[in-house]
Amino acid sequence: MGWNPVVVRNIKIGEGIPKICVPIVGKTKADILKEAERVLSSSADFAEWRADWFEDVDNIENVVEILHDLRNLLKEMPLLFTFRTAGEGGEKSISLEAYAALNRAAAQSGVVDLIDLELFSGEALVLELIEETHRCGVMAVVSNHDFQETPERKELIRRLCAMQSLGADILKIAVMPQKPADILTLLLATEEMHRKYAKCPLITMSMSGMGIVSRICGETFGSAVTFGAASKASAPGQIGTKELAESLRIIHKALKDA
Repeated sequence: MGWNPVVVRNIKIGEGIPKICVPIVGKTKADILKEAERVLSSSADFAEWRADWFEDVDNIENVVEILHDLRNLLKEMPLLFTFRTAGEGGEKSISLEAYAALNRAAAQSGVVDLIDLELFSGEALVLELIEETHRCGVMAVVSNHDFQETPERKELIRRLCAMQSLGADILKIAVMPQKPADILTLLLATEEMHRKYAKCPLITMSMSGMGIVSRICGETFGSAVTFGAASKASAPGQIGTKELAESLRIIHKALKDA
């Protein structure tokens, strides 16, 4: 491994047992804060606010207000801000201008630790937003989600390398398997990327019930974070944090004892 782990508040992403991130999904402020309380009391290492679920996400002032409320509630738990676009499995469509403004506001809020930026938003925009997040002392998770299929291994690696070349702090890709062999494609791409090309931590997963194995074996293949659910899942195949944490511990112990 030719890189150091990413240190976010009290956790090191990319070292040892994969970290558990739990998405906060809710339509109203009350729902969001209630869900955040569940995340705080779960086995999660950090939280992700999926702002695309918020019914008033078009009002940036209200978004920033909730971010401050989340920071107060989550205390020192790291917080990832994400607006997942409809094209990549999210709840809402959004213009590129609004997407950029929302992410800039989150970066400038002073309470967010990481921001998710979608690779296919366009190279120029992603570069601009990465520069802004870094200027604000925030880390960029550059991501890609394919809810239709699993691209070939070379294409998965190409996308991950593209994220890295833009200056991402963490690389993320999630794909949909159509057959069991697709999960192997994702895992082989993860292992090759981690071993040959990665200069920062990566997060990979195969979605749906079929892909659950990919959510627990990251330490073996090189994925540094897995996503679980405190209550309502935000993506197909997410499992509860308690079961997820126990599975990760079993694999971690086996690898240490090997």
